[in-house]
Amino acid sequence: MRIGLALPHYDFSSPEGGPVTWDGLAAAARRAEALGFDSVWVSDHFFLSLARYGGPDEPFGTVEPLSALAGLAVATERVRLGTLVLGAGFRHPAILAKAATSIDLLSGGRLDLGIGAGWYEDEYRAFGYGFGTAGERFEILEETLEVLRRLFAEGPSTWEGQRFRLEEAFNRPEPVQEGGPPIWVGGKGGPRLRRLVATHADGWNTVWAWTPEAYGERVAALREACERAGREMVRLSLGLYTLVGEDERDLVSRYRSLQEWTPGGALDGALIEEWGRDKLVGTPEQVLERLATFGAIGVEEVIVCAASIPFAVHDVSTLDVIAETVIPRARDL
Repeated sequence: MRIGLALPHYDFSSPEGGPVTWDGLAAAARRAEALGFDSVWVSDHFFLSLARYGGPDEPFGTVEPLSALAGLAVATERVRLGTLVLGAGFRHPAILAKAATSIDLLSGGRLDLGIGAGWYEDEYRAFGYGFGTAGERFEILEETLEVLRRLFAEGPSTWEGQRFRLEEAFNRPEPVQEGGPPIWVGGKGGPRLRRLVATHADGWNTVWAWTPEAYGERVAALREACERAGREMVRLSLGLYTLVGEDERDLVSRYRSLQEWTPGGALDGALIEEWGRDKLVGTPEQVLERLATFGAIGVEEVIVCAASIPFAVHDVSTLDVIAETVIPRARDL
């Protein structure tokens, strides 16, 4: 099993807080690479509030993901670079295909392209995008996936949907990866999303809190959707909030530190057993056991978020523990 890292790229993301900087983001990616992580990932928001995570309801800044990954492509050498995930409604799919191809070329074929329907209404409204209904956002996602597939192929392609059209369109130069960067559709895995994944995607990703039992049920349903679509089962990756201690005592100490750090006191009074039930939490042996359980379901990569809120690192030493005690042994799962 491979282990990836959700990079800290928001104003709330670092242990000490403070505005995100390019130097800090690049250093985090290079450090992850040096520690042996297999991939690094960024999300796609104009800004993000922590209200839904128990924190303050105020906008926190972030970088634009595609331009950030272009920079990280030259700042790193080995790790794969991914979006987790892009909002389909923010970019015309032709522009997205060209940008993704450029990053794939720049990185020597290391890009994974995660994309979803979008969910955060505040940023749509703030920047003048139509939020619409969930159905409308899924329509945009489906047509975007269709256009990406056609432009990543040899081409030229002519095609017309309800929102986008191609007329003898082609994408040159071609991506390094044959057929284009792998396309991961992100979401909770409801019926409509499963159909889109089974029809258009290379893989399915979901985050940040899942028990193996609940996740396994969604995978079984996705497997049935792939069979109905006449396809082999797609690839699976999973993002999880992660806390690893060298032993039980160290784990408890780290959890207390995480409680103090968590914005808005969202973990105050929560027992570690309660919080960690659907996350990647424990000693190295406990974490490896849970990874093995997910691996048996079909997960090929787990993307760790080393905090209690998305795309943050609450204590950089946690990454050292993961690198020393989990990553080498996860390779055999």
